[in-house]
Amino acid sequence: MYIYQKNNRYFASVADDIKDLAELELTKLGATSVKPGYKGIFFTADKKCLYNINLYTRLLNRILAPLFEFETLNEDMLYKKAYKCEWEKLFKNSETFAIFASAQNSNINHSKFASLKLKDAIVDRFRDITGKRPNVDPKNPDIWFNLHIENNKATISLDTSGGSLHRRGYRKNAVEAPMAETLAASILMLSEWDLKTPLYDPMCGSGTLLCEAYLLATNTPPGILRRNFGIERLPDFDKNLWSDVNKTAKNNIGKINPDLISGSDVNAEAVKIAKENINIIDKTNNISIKQVNLFDIEELKDKVLVFNPPYGIRLKTGKDLSEFYKQIGDFLKQKCTGSSAFIYFGEREYLKKIGLKAKWKHPLQNGGLDGRLAKFEMY
Repeated sequence: MYIYQKNNRYFASVADDIKDLAELELTKLGATSVKPGYKGIFFTADKKCLYNINLYTRLLNRILAPLFEFETLNEDMLYKKAYKCEWEKLFKNSETFAIFASAQNSNINHSKFASLKLKDAIVDRFRDITGKRPNVDPKNPDIWFNLHIENNKATISLDTSGGSLHRRGYRKNAVEAPMAETLAASILMLSEWDLKTPLYDPMCGSGTLLCEAYLLATNTPPGILRRNFGIERLPDFDKNLWSDVNKTAKNNIGKINPDLISGSDVNAEAVKIAKENINIIDKTNNISIKQVNLFDIEELKDKVLVFNPPYGIRLKTGKDLSEFYKQIGDFLKQKCTGSSAFIYFGEREYLKKIGLKAKWKHPLQNGGLDGRLAKFEMY
């Protein structure tokens, strides 16, 4: 019996700055004993709850099911103990696998080397027992394993998500530096959007914020387009239960009014890409997108505005955009009466240039950038 089977305890990896949101999400999805940990959250869930979390989470990156735990004081001990684990009961030598690792406060402090030792142990055991070895595929393996070493204790888990959950499947194309789907979902959750007030993104780019808004408003599971989940690799996977969970999820998808979600962008190619991505999930064409410069829009009154303006690092230029952000502030003051604007600043120094006092600011990292989401109210 594997560790997760004994206690129904799992670990969800998630960005540190949205852990509070993720804890609420897990609780709403039925998880219990939710407790923050290093780079993620521990929680307890039965099988149905685990399946629903994988399917419905908007914020989590991966959900790990612990398999083995043991003390490891050095690389040789890691290899020897990992070699004794019965990997051949988890997958076949004709299948591919991959390992992602982390280490802290331990004698082993090099995660890549630790990952390599674990890979050697798995491969050598397969070769010794079956005469053949499985191959490693770091991009699209049949099964993902996680190795975490903390205080000289190694925990090896199976990734029940089968790769990062931020890859929803709707973004087939993108403009340069697209926003991560989990970041877009975080922005929408922080925006206090009531799902009734019209939402508008005037700098929609590839359409990620609009797509996430559609998924949220229609109660569409973010994982509905994913073809493979790691839960299918668990030794106690229940195919019938998984089928029922998916069927119920599809039956609970709702509809939206045509004027609820819309957006625009000045770039024609971005508009084209955004429409292509949105059409993958919005088969009823309820989301409208047009090509227009923000500053040419006549007015955006009584709406929830969410957008991610360009910034120097994102555009890979050293251009000073101070005047551009001042123009955004002027537009909000002059043409957005009664609206609330939630603007993501990839470079937070531009917050000072917008000329409006933020009601609040929330740290949100994006690809290593220390960004900020700010709320502005126009009365």
